Amino acid sequence: MVTIDIKDRKILYELDLDCRQSNTQIGKKVGLKKDVVSYRIKRMQDEGVIRNFWTAINTFNLGYSVFRIYFAIQNASAEKKNEIIQHFIDYRNSWAVISSKGELDLSVVLWVKDNYEFYQFWGKTLDLYEQFFAKKIISLYIETIDYKKTYLLPDQEKLDNREHYRIVSSTKKVDIDKLDYQLLNELAINARCPFIELASKFHCSAQSIAFRIQKLMKKDIIKAFRVNIDYPKIGFQHHKIDIYLKDHKQRNAIVDFLKTKSYLQCFNVAIGWADIEPEFVLKDINIIDEIINEINEKFPNSIQKHSFWIGNKVYRERWLPELDFELG
Repeated sequence: MVTIDIKDRKILYELDLDCRQSNTQIGKKVGLKKDVVSYRIKRMQDEGVIRNFWTAINTFNLGYSVFRIYFAIQNASAEKKNEIIQHFIDYRNSWAVISSKGELDLSVVLWVKDNYEFYQFWGKTLDLYEQFFAKKIISLYIETIDYKKTYLLPDQEKLDNREHYRIVSSTKKVDIDKLDYQLLNELAINARCPFIELASKFHCSAQSIAFRIQKLMKKDIIKAFRVNIDYPKIGFQHHKIDIYLKDHKQRNAIVDFLKTKSYLQCFNVAIGWADIEPEFVLKDINIIDEIINEINEKFPNSIQKHSFWIGNKVYRERWLPELDFELG
C-alpha cells in the first residue's frame, strides 16, 4: 500500500472534479506551489495511485443505448476465463469490463446504436462461450449519478451538494462533426492532454481545440474530466450493493438517505436488475453491514434482499466506443 498525506488527497479530489485544471489552479486550492503539485502528481503516477486521466462522456446524447450483462462463470480454466474477458475487451463498443468477487464474476457494459446490433454481438458471444455461463443477466442501463470523492477528505467531509453530474438515457441526439469525434476519442483516455498537443495531433490551433471542448461541454456531451485512482493502493476498496425492495415507494427516501454518505461513489439505474444500486469506496467492508442495518432501522421492512460485490479488476473502462473515423 502507498502512503499519501492530506495534501495528496486534496490534489486527487481536485483532479477528480476537473483534471484539466492547471497545477497553478490546483495549488491555490490545496495550499501548494505549482511545482510541488506537479511533483506530487508525477509521484502518484509513478507509484500507480493515479492510473490515468479520463473523460466522462454522455454517449446517450450521441445516439447510443447501453446494455449491461452480469455473468457467473462455470467450468472455465484460467486460460478460458481470460479468453472470455479478452472477447469483451476487444469489442470496440465495450464501455466497461470488470471482474468482481461475490454473487457474480464479471460485469460487461456495452453501447449499441440499436437493439439488433446488441442481438448480433450477443449471438456471437453465446456461440463461443454459452457453456461457461452458469448465469447471465441482461439489463438496460438508464442512468448514472456520480458524487464527489469526499471520502478522500476525512477531516472536512462535504455532505451538501455532493452530486458531481448525472447521465440519463435520452431519445435526443446531438450532432457533432468528425473532428469532435476524434477529439472525444483522444480525451476519453487522455483527459489532461494539453491544448497544444491536441492541436498538433489534429492539425488545428489550440484556440480551436479549446473552443470545441467548451462547445462539447455546453452540448452536454462532456460531463467531467476525471482521474482514475487505484483504490487498494491507498487503502480503499470499491464495493457495489444491490438492494431489492419489498415496497418500491420507499425507494426515493432510501436513496436520499444514502446520498448523505461521504463514501458514496455513484448510483446506477437500470431496468432488469436491483431497485437501488449504489457503489461505495470503503476502507472497511463491515461498513456495508452498517449501511443495511441503518436502512432497516430507518425504513423497517423495506428490503426484500440485498447482495454486494467487491470490485476485483477493471480490464477496460472507456466512456466512448473506439472510433475508426470512417464517419462519412
